[in-house]
Amino acid sequence: MVPQTLTEGVELDDAFTGLAADGMMTIAGFGSLLSERSARGTFPQLTNFRPGVVRGWRRVFAHTCEIFHKRGIAFGVVSASVSPVIPHPAAPHRLPTTPMQNETSSLSVEPCEGAELVISLFEVSANPEAITAFIAREHEFKFVAVQPSKLDGTPGERFAVMCALSNDTEYLARRCSPEEFRLRYGVYGITEVWSTGASILPCRVYLRHCVLASQSFCPEAAANFLDNTFLADRTTSLRVYLERNPSIMDERPPPRASGAVQWMTTMQSFEIQGDHVQDIQRQ
Repeated sequence: MVPQTLTEGVELDDAFTGLAADGMMTIAGFGSLLSERSARGTFPQLTNFRPGVVRGWRRVFAHTCEIFHKRGIAFGVVSASVSPVIPHPAAPHRLPTTPMQNETSSLSVEPCEGAELVISLFEVSANPEAITAFIAREHEFKFVAVQPSKLDGTPGERFAVMCALSNDTEYLARRCSPEEFRLRYGVYGITEVWSTGASILPCRVYLRHCVLASQSFCPEAAANFLDNTFLADRTTSLRVYLERNPSIMDERPPPRASGAVQWMTTMQSFEIQGDHVQDIQRQ
């Protein structure tokens, strides 16, 4: 039964009040979680992985996140006002770039009249520990309730949580103390997470991973990801950006000595074998 206390787009509290039904909550994935393999890397016990649609939202690459810097896959600076990020030891072959090559951005969603997102939907446990872990993992986001429809447009889906665009004022006031901000971001020269301006560009490795995730899911998701995902300028679609920068789809993460590494990020899961992202095969 759909909780009646929620409305479309309302921000959830830290207990996700009203979201759970029968002890489970629904998550809306819009980036790498379009891949069931990536989703199971983060949520091994998920159930009922399926496509859906939410209307009135678009994707945007408009903020940076700590894990890209921590893992050495963010190349550039986070704003024109800070010094270039020092190359991570994991990526000594990559030098800091100029502000116009500011490839540090992760993905979020924001309201947009007339737009729609093809998303993944799945259920996970809604116990307090699981909710706390979800919030900790998606630390910088605003968590909103959305009520998706099925892929064919018919209603019937229950409310889902989706990670939406925030701003630095709200983020610092609600979730990130000055000392925590210093430990998460300041060590990389980051002074802003959400107020980075239109010059920020997508993190190349993560962008490639998300494109592959959308392609692995369904044709509708693949097309929607290209046409309803925008750069921080809110004008350039991902389809146009990739046409101008085709080498992004050849991008690989920094070399690792050996072994498999999983990078759990903002609604993200990377599966690495050596220095190669393991391409997602359609399941």
